[in-house]
Order: sequence, then C-alpha cells, then structure tokens
Amino acid sequence: MRRLLAALALFLVALSPAQAQEARRKVIIDDEGFALMHLMLLEDAGTEVVGVTSVSGNVWANRATAMALRGLELTGHQKVPVAQGATFPLLNSQARTERWEALYGKLTWKGAFMKQWAEPTAQSTPPYHSPFDPVDLPWGNAKLKPLVEPAAAFMVRMVRAHPHQITIMACGPLTNLALAQRLDPEFASLVKELVVMGGSLNPRQTLDNRAAADFAREFVNTPRREFNIRFDPEAASMVSHAPWPRVTIVPVDPSTGTQLTPALVDRLAKAARPPVAAMIRRMEPGFPMWDEIAAAVWLDPSLVTDKERLWYDFDTQFGPGYGDMLTWRDAYRPGLDEGQADIVRSIDVPKMEALIERILARR
Repeated sequence: MRRLLAALALFLVALSPAQAQEARRKVIIDDEGFALMHLMLLEDAGTEVVGVTSVSGNVWANRATAMALRGLELTGHQKVPVAQGATFPLLNSQARTERWEALYGKLTWKGAFMKQWAEPTAQSTPPYHSPFDPVDLPWGNAKLKPLVEPAAAFMVRMVRAHPHQITIMACGPLTNLALAQRLDPEFASLVKELVVMGGSLNPRQTLDNRAAADFAREFVNTPRREFNIRFDPEAASMVSHAPWPRVTIVPVDPSTGTQLTPALVDRLAKAARPPVAAMIRRMEPGFPMWDEIAAAVWLDPSLVTDKERLWYDFDTQFGPGYGDMLTWRDAYRPGLDEGQADIVRSIDVPKMEALIERILARR
C-alpha cells in the first residue's frame, strides 16, 4: 500500500501544471444560493468548478446569483464564472401553488413562494421577496458581476467545449437543465454525469431532536414529495427523459441521518481557511445536509452504504401527487423513455463529515 501511495505521489509531482489542471474533475454547480456544498467542491484540490449557475427555488434566481457572487468573492474564488438561470418554473407558479394548496392541503416548504410556516417551526422564517426585488445581502453585496448569457446557454457552451468531461451538480429545481436540453438536443448526451439532489422514496426520521422532527413533517404523510422537484415538476420530468450517460440521484432518504449541528459548524470552521470559516459560521444550524451528500458521494462514492438502480420519472398531473417521484424496477417500468439512475438510499454519515473536514483543511 505504501509503495502504491508513493508511486501516486511521484506521478502527481511529475505532472506539468497544465496536465495537473486537466486531471482535475470538472463540474458545474447548478443551485439556488451559496452554501457548504459549494465550498466543498471549490476547496477540493481534485475538482475544477468551471461555473456556477443559479435558479429560482429556495429564493429567486436574482438573489441566488447575488449570493453565489458574494460567496465566491469572500472565499477567494473570483475567477469562477456565474450565470443567472431561470427566474420562473416552466409551468408552475405562485398562483398555481396556492390553488393546489386550496385543493390538496398546505405544503411544508414553498421556497421563493413562501410567506409563512403552516405551524410553529424551529427554523427561521425567511423574508418574502418578489422575483425582481433589488437584492441587498446582509453580508454585503458583491462587486463581481454575472455573465451576460443565461445559465442554460452557458451550460450548453461549456459542455460543447468539454464533451464528456463535465459533471452537472444539480442541487436545486431542474429548470435550467430542461431549458438547456431544449436548446441543444445533444446537451445531455455530452455531459459526463448528472448528480441530482431531489426526489424522495420513503424517508423516516432518524435523529431525535426538534429540528429533525420539523423536517420530517414534509415527508411523514407524503413520502414521495420533495421541494426541488415540486417547485418545477415539468422540468424534472423533462430531465428524466433526457439521454444522460449516467445519473446519480440523492433523494431525501439519506439526509434524515444528517444535520448541520452547532458542533459540526464549529468543527468545520476550525478546519477551514479564515474566509471560508467566516462563511461557515454564518450558516444556520439544524438543517439536514441534503446538497452536501450529493457533493460528497460524487467526491467519494465509498460513502454510499445502500443504493438501488431504478427507472424514474416525476408526476406532472395537477393532482394530489403533483411533483411526486415515480420509480420502477425493471419488470414494472412503463417503457416510455423514463430515465434510469443510481438512487442513494443511505450513507456513512461520520465518514462524510470527516471527508468535508479534510477537504476544508487541505487549503
């Protein structure tokens, strides 16, 4: 083992700067903000983040863009381009969501459409904004500017420039991906891999605390519903029918054993560079580590303790199951060009936390 590691070290030293850059795995982060998942990929020595794209989801796209630009600026990653993505879902809207709730009951979380919790909740209530309200971030506004081209066009351009080399890390609604596939029918086939944080199979609360119980309300009676997909079900279904070479889906299920606790925040901040540590200490604790799992299992697949290869799609009928995840084993699939993915059911949580700490400590 020691000989193997020594040989690997010599190989890496022998690489020219250009070869070393080429050896890094390329990824585009498609998400609605800037958080620990971004820091993991940006700080990882073996990863090249070739771009960050924003999309409306938890917040509107303009706010997500501002957060990404400011996060990159504060942590010293100013050279990473940012492209603003779709402001609105393909078909869903705030008015349609409110009509749906009148018919089928209140949603736990509505993201950019959210005005108040349906019942008392430990997590803070985010301020409500309209889609084009000016953005004034509490941690300062960035001097960096986004690209002029929209996110979907940026994705197509980058994938065309680096065919079969770029992973898309999609941790928000899938609107940008659906638009990119419509712009270029070969887009999905030219991507190396798609990693999606979204969907839900049959999660169960595993941690015994108030925050875990609050988040369990979202799936206890509706186990197939998850916000990223529910915000834009039509886009998610379109993505499920695109010809990706490989798809990994991280549904809600493995997240129930994770939580960004105050102790973990402190541990990660102590490992990180000062500007990254300052960013981590601003993060609100108590949340499951949804997006971080997606990044972690891509960085180290050995973290996965249980997964299943399934055919998948999402319900686009405007009924009680609107946005729900649909899955089939081989014998039961409808055969309508639905997608096939490796769906992560559980992970080694302590090992994931240790991985994040190591990544943050490397720089």
